[in-house]
Amino acid sequence: MQSLTVDESVWFDHLFLPVICPLFFVETLADLSKRNCAGTRTPEDLVRIIADKTPVMSGAPCVHHSQICIANLMGHEAPHFGQVPLAGGRPVRGVDGKTGVVFKNSPEAEAFSRWQRGQFQDIERGAASAWRAMLSDLNLPEVAARMRALGITPQSCKTIEQAYGIAASLVNTRFAPEQQLGLLFSFVHIPQHLWGPIIQRWSDAGFPSLAEFASYAAHVLKVEIFFQIALAANLISSDRPSNRADIAYLFYLPFCHIFVSGDKLHRRCAPVFLSKRQDFVWGPDLKADITRINQELSSIPEEERQIGLHKLAPQPPGDPSGVVASLWRKYAPNARSSREAPIPLSPEVERTLVEHLKSFTKAPTAPDVARLPQDNLENIAIERLVPAKRGGWWIIPKEVADRERGEEV
Repeated sequence: MQSLTVDESVWFDHLFLPVICPLFFVETLADLSKRNCAGTRTPEDLVRIIADKTPVMSGAPCVHHSQICIANLMGHEAPHFGQVPLAGGRPVRGVDGKTGVVFKNSPEAEAFSRWQRGQFQDIERGAASAWRAMLSDLNLPEVAARMRALGITPQSCKTIEQAYGIAASLVNTRFAPEQQLGLLFSFVHIPQHLWGPIIQRWSDAGFPSLAEFASYAAHVLKVEIFFQIALAANLISSDRPSNRADIAYLFYLPFCHIFVSGDKLHRRCAPVFLSKRQDFVWGPDLKADITRINQELSSIPEEERQIGLHKLAPQPPGDPSGVVASLWRKYAPNARSSREAPIPLSPEVERTLVEHLKSFTKAPTAPDVARLPQDNLENIAIERLVPAKRGGWWIIPKEVADRERGEEV
């Protein structure tokens, strides 16, 4: 996100469905506690610049991995591959009897909207200082020494692939389940009052491997063990506390098809965790192709841009061999061609549809719907704070924005 211009960030938001990790918000917030900034920029300037480029139209902030872990250990199925776990959904039953969930705008998105306007609350500054202190206080050399005491050394583990293999074997074995849970409870900070119920569930199941018992929790433990093994084997430097935060982005791999990063640690480590259905994309390569797309379309007159992105470029324009177009062919092969005209709606049908959506989002909470299987839900509504225009691009058609008489609709 930092490498993109505001205009380029609009295309990233439009052409992809980003899984926005909680760490992204936390690390951005941590910039508020920086004392020395380059040039004339203040910490608030840095945060506002990132907030201005954060996806608003597609994707969503993901639930923190610790919450997903706890739910998984307590018997709830982890989200399916390619789904973004959302928090705060309100179960409802519409006037037509159809069931669903309404997601209000996330606190993170509301905070970013404030930061774009230069509004920073004192509680956010306190959280920023606490996060940066936590990173600074991590004793990675001590962690590395502890793993070496267990026999993990540069001689016993010489490659990233070997470190991954050791970690994977530990979460796939049925040996010493109490040791596995002890590590997981420590790493994820599972509340102590849940230890008993979780252990009892695993015991009742006959102590299968953690990977069989709670697949997402096993993934998180595998990442943690891999990191500590790699530290002990000098495959990852223990001199940079930020490595601990960087590796935590791998917790969210199960929810994405594409992992994009310009971080060298990610480039080395992420590929061993990816399945055959996933790709690692080097951030600078994606940046270069998005830059090309933005430059090509920037020649379009302002009047034509006013129709909005979805009509202007429903799929990646230009070079079919580009990074973005190649990813679309692989992961969105049935996306509508830009030559296909959208099905027109009469003003009356459009008004009816809008009224139906509004009535659904305002429907009273229906507790019984919360007990229904996720696949049985018929509707999902997600609120978003979306500017009509960002940079030089109309995200929403200008005529729609004018009709709403506001900068946000």
